[in-house]
Order: sequence, then structure tokens, then C-alpha cells
Amino acid sequence: MPIAEADVQIRISGGASNTNVNASIGGVMSSTVLVNNVLNNLFEDVLGTESQSGEEKYRLVYILNAHATLTMKNIKVYVASNSTAPTEEYDLGLAAAGLNATETAIADQFTVPAGVSFSHPTTDAGGLAPVNIPAGQRYGVWVKEIIDAGSTAKDNNTTIINLDYDSAE
Repeated sequence: MPIAEADVQIRISGGASNTNVNASIGGVMSSTVLVNNVLNNLFEDVLGTESQSGEEKYRLVYILNAHATLTMKNIKVYVASNSTAPTEEYDLGLAAAGLNATETAIADQFTVPAGVSFSHPTTDAGGLAPVNIPAGQRYGVWVKEIIDAGSTAKDNNTTIINLDYDSAE
């Protein structure tokens, strides 16, 4: 039986018991799994002062292969649906620590993570490609939120980040 969606978990970082996405800035993988299709599941609402001045924020999540025996292969991570706000973008970068390692935490959500290259892949073919993830192991992915200065409010803004993979049956 192939790896099922339930066997792939996207967990926040910031410590084993961290439940606050604002503290998901690297460090130990949390037991908290991101809930799919929920507003503000990784970044909070953008305040008026933030949209006026513009800013960049960072979050680290871990892709955890929770399957008992199978390896996730041919992994691709990409922005499947761009932000619905024209002055907002989300870029992705693979964690510098690599496979099954704990990514060094950054000082705060505004600090650029060292050794990480960000891009804006929008297709499976162009997606970020971490190495295969064996059963029970993880790989970190940074997400950068970019808010342009002078932005205006946008209710229910959404962005979809996809994770595609193969597995043996």
C-alpha cells in the first residue's frame, strides 16, 4: 500500500510542544501538525502598519514521513496558487540542515535564515526538490511571506503550497 495522505505530516518548528505558528522559526520539530485549508494556519493577518511599511516574515515547517516503512520519493514543493492579494508573495527555501536534521532557529520571524536560497516555484516541474525522505524522517522547508510597502487590506487572502511525492506500493 502506498504512502497515504495521513502518513505525511507538515509540522511546525520551535520546540517539541510549540503550538504557536508565530514561534515556528526553526529549531526542534513540534508535535503540532498544520491543519490544511484553514486561514492563518502559518501566518497571522497582516496589520495595517505592516502593510504600509512592508515586511518579510519567515516560518520553518518540517515535512515528516510518518509511514512505518515506505520512503517518500520525487518530492516537489511549490506555490500552486499565488496569493490572492497582488502585493503579497510567498517564497520557499529548503532548510540548510538537510535530511532528518534540526534546522537552526532564527532570532525572530524577521531574521533571514542563514544558508537558505529562496525562490517562487509555481509548478511541480519547477518545485523545490528535497532528497527522498525515508520512513520516520523529516526535511525542513522555509516559507517567506513578502508584503510590499503600501499594500491595502485583502480579506480572506489565500495561498496554496503543494507537496507532491511518489512512493512504492
